[in-house]
Amino acid sequence: MKGSEVGAAVEWLASAAPDPVACRWAWERDPRGIALLPAGRRWDVLILPGELGYPTLDVLTRLIDRPGPVLADFGESRMGFFVPPGTAARWVGTGVRGAGRGTWIVVPHPGRAAGKVRWLVPPDGSGTLTDAALLELAMHEAAAGPTGGAGA
Repeated sequence: MKGSEVGAAVEWLASAAPDPVACRWAWERDPRGIALLPAGRRWDVLILPGELGYPTLDVLTRLIDRPGPVLADFGESRMGFFVPPGTAARWVGTGVRGAGRGTWIVVPHPGRAAGKVRWLVPPDGSGTLTDAALLELAMHEAAAGPTGGAGA
């Protein structure tokens, strides 16, 4: 990421915090480089198991130039796809956890590596999110396997 993209990403992410100044301060001074941010305000997060998340991200990147931000946890057992606010409350799907209003997400600084979580697709600062219908389509294709679902 270029410096201007990192700055825009920091501003966009921090705007979700109750105190954006404190959020930016924590990112700059906390050696872990993480902040807790509330979901449900600027975005929700749909959390997929890694064995479904990686193939889903592969399908998504074939469908669109740039999906919304995507996080992976330590050990890459889970992936979080940033989707429009309100998506988590409406989502019905087995094995997918939604983080919406009333939940908090561990978010690393967009320009640096953090210990427990990392960006697979960092935010670009524009507010781009993954469309939930497109994410669902990508999940179905990924779950069908490498054959693309023919006969599955």
